[in-house]
Amino acid sequence: MEKIVEIVSANIESWPFIILCIATGIYFSLRMRFFQVRYIRRMCRLLFRSKPSDSGISSFQAFMLALSGRVGTGNIVGVATAIALGGPGAVFWMWVIAFFGAGTAYVEAALAQVYKDKIDGVYRGGPAYYILKGIGNKYYAAAFAIVTILSCGVMLPGLQANAISAAVQHSFGISPYFTAGAVIILLALIIFGGIRRIAKAAEIITPFMAVGYVLIALYVLATNYQHIPNMFMLIVKSAIGYHEVLGGIVGSAISMGVRRGLFSNEAGQGSAPHASAAADVPHPANQGLVQAFSIYVDTLLVCSATAFMILITGMYKIYDPSMNVVADGGSLPAGITYGPENTQLAVDSVIPGFGSAFVAVALFFFAFTTIMSYYFQAESNIYYLYRNKPAGKSHPAINILRCTILIFTYYTGVNEISLAWNMADIGVGLMAWFNLIAILLMQGVAMKVFNDYETQIRQGVTIPRFNPDKLGIKDTDEWVTVN
Repeated sequence: MEKIVEIVSANIESWPFIILCIATGIYFSLRMRFFQVRYIRRMCRLLFRSKPSDSGISSFQAFMLALSGRVGTGNIVGVATAIALGGPGAVFWMWVIAFFGAGTAYVEAALAQVYKDKIDGVYRGGPAYYILKGIGNKYYAAAFAIVTILSCGVMLPGLQANAISAAVQHSFGISPYFTAGAVIILLALIIFGGIRRIAKAAEIITPFMAVGYVLIALYVLATNYQHIPNMFMLIVKSAIGYHEVLGGIVGSAISMGVRRGLFSNEAGQGSAPHASAAADVPHPANQGLVQAFSIYVDTLLVCSATAFMILITGMYKIYDPSMNVVADGGSLPAGITYGPENTQLAVDSVIPGFGSAFVAVALFFFAFTTIMSYYFQAESNIYYLYRNKPAGKSHPAINILRCTILIFTYYTGVNEISLAWNMADIGVGLMAWFNLIAILLMQGVAMKVFNDYETQIRQGVTIPRFNPDKLGIKDTDEWVTVN
């Protein structure tokens, strides 16, 4: 079974997939004239422009809800894995996919806003919704919804839950049974409270965990400041195959950088649009820009923080495809391969006795909020499948989902899950294939929205507003009501 899952994962996230991810980001970045550079200030300002309403959450809450899904195990364990199997050059390719992925993130978030629905009095949306309304293919939309429910309800939470239990047991000696039990109790309290409680939890937890983690990373860098130039040279040389030892695994650097980068920042995966659609904003481009900025926070800040701590302290070993060590940072103790221990030891080398506990707590918050976000994404797709049913008809399915994700979170939290990464890659890959093809087919609508926003900005409009009728965009009932 493990071999079958590995083969399926490798085929889903093969080179055609990697090329599609990068090419889509480059294409949209070029069409929108690298807005991710031109609109940096505006992205930050828009975070605080809207407020929660009876129907939707604020831009900041949607940003934090999406970021809670992006910032997870991939930011600690995923980065260590990428370095071990792809070398330091994988970090460079994570940056590349993040920069161009901002273009993809803008498009999927804006489309989610354009085609959002109001279900049981709350805004809902995501790829299934915009595939149905924008492309008009109900089978394609239903397929994405089912894949997302399976991925976010079953496949993806396992990796996060297992990482929490393993880190807490390693650092504090607490049994996985106790840790997993505590996680599902906290998770139940939040997910049974609905979208507003989920958004509120993300709004509080996510900034706290991200800022604290980056501050510790800066301290580690400051303590080893003399090695910073060599660290950057190592990353770049490894990325382009110029390094005398690591040049032979440049293909692995690109592959692992893109795969782990996408797993972390989720650009194009179709996950963040669910949070984007829930926001109450005057123009879809607002959420597009906000979500593009979240890619930067996830990869350029949090992932880079992990990578820099591991590399600058030498807490790594690099393996070829046959798992032979081809390079050694020189500081990693014998018996340690790759995982959260790399970061724990990196922090411990600067603040003795602190790293293990700090990374375990950080990983707990990172992974917990990601599971919380996974639930919301799966819930949004159940609401999609029941959208034409009488109000409240979806509630039994929602409760089944809640129980299912709690059961799987507990089960994977107390068991060794060797299949976890490959299962997670399958879930991410399937969602991304469906979503990337969809947004490429819908690029016309995305560009109409972007050009309309830029036109209003050039005309000096302080708060651009969206009028779908003026742009000839159909099936946007919620915007007709707003305008």
